[in-house]
Amino acid sequence: MSNKNRVTPEEALAYHLDPRPGKYDIVASKPMATQRDLSLAYSPGVAVPVLAIAERPETAYDYTVKGNMVAVISNGTAILGLGNLGALASKPVMEGKAVLFKRFADVNAIDIELATEDPEEIIKAVHLMSPTFGGINLEDIKAPECFIIEQRLKEICDIPVFHDDQHGTAVICAAGMINALELSGKKIGEVKIVLNGAGAAGIACLELLKSMGAKHDNCIMCDTKGVIWQGRTEGMNQWKSAHAANTPARTLEEAMVDADVFLGVSAKGAVTSEMVASMAENPVIFAMANPDPEITPEEAHAIRPDAIVATGRSDYPNQVNNVLGFPYLFRGALDIHARAINDEMKIACAQALAKLAREDVPDEVAMAYGRKLSFGRDYIIPTPFDPRLIHVIPPAVAKAGMDTGVARRPIVDLKSYELHLKQRMDPTASILQGIHARARQAQARMIFAEGDDPRVLRAAVAYQRAGLGRAMVVGREQDVREKLEATGLGDAVRELEIVNAGNNRHLDQYKDFLYQRLQRQGFDRQDVHRLAARDRHVFSALMLAHGHGDGLVTGATRKSAHVLSLINHVFDATAADGAVGVTALLHKGRIVLIGDTLVHEWPEEEDLATIATRAAKVARNLGLEPRVAFVSFSTFGYPVSERATKMHRAPQILDQRRVDFEYDGEMTVDVALNPEVMAHYPFCRLSGPANILVVPARHSASISVKLMQEMAGATVIGPILTGATKPIQICSANSTANDILNMAVMAACKVG
Repeated sequence: MSNKNRVTPEEALAYHLDPRPGKYDIVASKPMATQRDLSLAYSPGVAVPVLAIAERPETAYDYTVKGNMVAVISNGTAILGLGNLGALASKPVMEGKAVLFKRFADVNAIDIELATEDPEEIIKAVHLMSPTFGGINLEDIKAPECFIIEQRLKEICDIPVFHDDQHGTAVICAAGMINALELSGKKIGEVKIVLNGAGAAGIACLELLKSMGAKHDNCIMCDTKGVIWQGRTEGMNQWKSAHAANTPARTLEEAMVDADVFLGVSAKGAVTSEMVASMAENPVIFAMANPDPEITPEEAHAIRPDAIVATGRSDYPNQVNNVLGFPYLFRGALDIHARAINDEMKIACAQALAKLAREDVPDEVAMAYGRKLSFGRDYIIPTPFDPRLIHVIPPAVAKAGMDTGVARRPIVDLKSYELHLKQRMDPTASILQGIHARARQAQARMIFAEGDDPRVLRAAVAYQRAGLGRAMVVGREQDVREKLEATGLGDAVRELEIVNAGNNRHLDQYKDFLYQRLQRQGFDRQDVHRLAARDRHVFSALMLAHGHGDGLVTGATRKSAHVLSLINHVFDATAADGAVGVTALLHKGRIVLIGDTLVHEWPEEEDLATIATRAAKVARNLGLEPRVAFVSFSTFGYPVSERATKMHRAPQILDQRRVDFEYDGEMTVDVALNPEVMAHYPFCRLSGPANILVVPARHSASISVKLMQEMAGATVIGPILTGATKPIQICSANSTANDILNMAVMAACKVG
């Protein structure tokens, strides 16, 4: 198994524990500050919607969260690949499912674990709570009980009930199959399909393909006892019997002869090279067992170069990933207040996914994956982080629901609906995912300067284990070992490259270089020795300058301005050299860059223009189209103030430089960020809210960033140093391990 994204038990537990237990919070969406707010939210105001709903139940979708709320329900009898560990043990998985709903489709979801293995008790419990929700997502319930539970709930509930272990896999499998058959020049009604794994997912895959045109007589299902053939009695149930084939084949090996398609939801190694060799020309192999497929793509292609292969793994092309399906299926179903998710909606989802994979891939997706993605044998299924999924899949699902009569409230204008979906999604997660993917492609050797700090060490371990590149830690080996052991990561000391400045073989070379730079600035040989051998910031910068690393992360233990002054012994990253610090603020789905937060103390108009240009480059490296606002306490000349004059003149400098991004100013922050306020100035040259704020001085930048961080809970990335000749990122002293990791990723991607 690949070591990419390897997670240790200690890291996994720390993730679920800190900064507070679990993976989500419940946040009020309405004001709750005054007595009047409380009177509206509860008594007496709440009585009005109560009476409205009692009179017209459908208005519950208007006055409550029902229309955007899904219950993720399990009894823990089939948790991932871990088996029957009980309801309570399933809670971390169900919480995870809930946050995936939110992350990918902005669907609110809450996990519910039921402590029973009795199907009748589960059916009764879910039915009784169903008025609370707009949909039910069943998860990790073992077969055959899952079939009984889902079918009964579909019959008695008037909201969508969806067992993702079955149908989620089936939908993504069907999407990939549409494109795989097109590439291999075959038709679904003519191909011979062999399925190995007669559990919930396998049966659902075959049923959906049959509803799309696959012929019953062309489909052979196998389980651990071999082929499910007409007349077999051993290990059978009604769901398997429905797919019993009229065939002389009795083993998987016999069934695979001349098969066009293999579907695997079984176990590692279930398919041999000989089986693949016996398949028909241009075979389609979906080896979806997790965590390891029935046969790896390398093994399959070694025997059959003409094969199209998909797996459940993210480190191979063509990942059959349920997250491509269930969030968007429910998004579309919820938005039409659907009574059910039917086969037509699932097929519409599969067809829309297949069509999306055939379209030109946006540059930001290609950039995130470090290669050009285009429809073909290694790209038959869209990637999970394609930003088009949210506005392509739900409309297709909604339309199918409307066409088949399960919609309570049909969508009249699908084009407006698509636009609404585009606007409701948080872009920050996809941007962060994109730069992590680019970093993984770059494989940079990252120098972590402060190897005596546990946060830095945890970030270095995470960088290494996430497959982002080589982590090089500056420190003494014994000290690094002790601190790693104290954080529960003692085994990681073997994975990191620990560099000790005091006995480094390049130290003399570093000192000679530094002496040449500093000898006319009052530094003698002894001063240079102390800097190079004893100051980790200077030593790390020297490593980077000599190509002994590809990027540098520092600053977690000292003030950023002081760290920058030390780095400037080695590099030229001063205001005079055009260096700039840009901080990214991520808050409520918006990203705003602020500059200069690091280098310029009191910039003049020429400096402000340079800050804007540098910040625009950072924005584009993050996948944003820059819109710069020069902000002040005045707007377009009023009130008149000497202190605002430079903010007024800076755009004129950019006019002269003929830059290729939007900018305007001076203006107040509300004009820059609020489109309704900006509309009062129709001559403003910005086409939308600014995503870069250039502020008058470093102190105002610092105040703005820290105020947003402390009062609003904004996520802060930066300051991102731009303008240096090598990738250097300086963290703030209160950075968490995750913040430091993000800065390392920025350095690896050369965002500055």
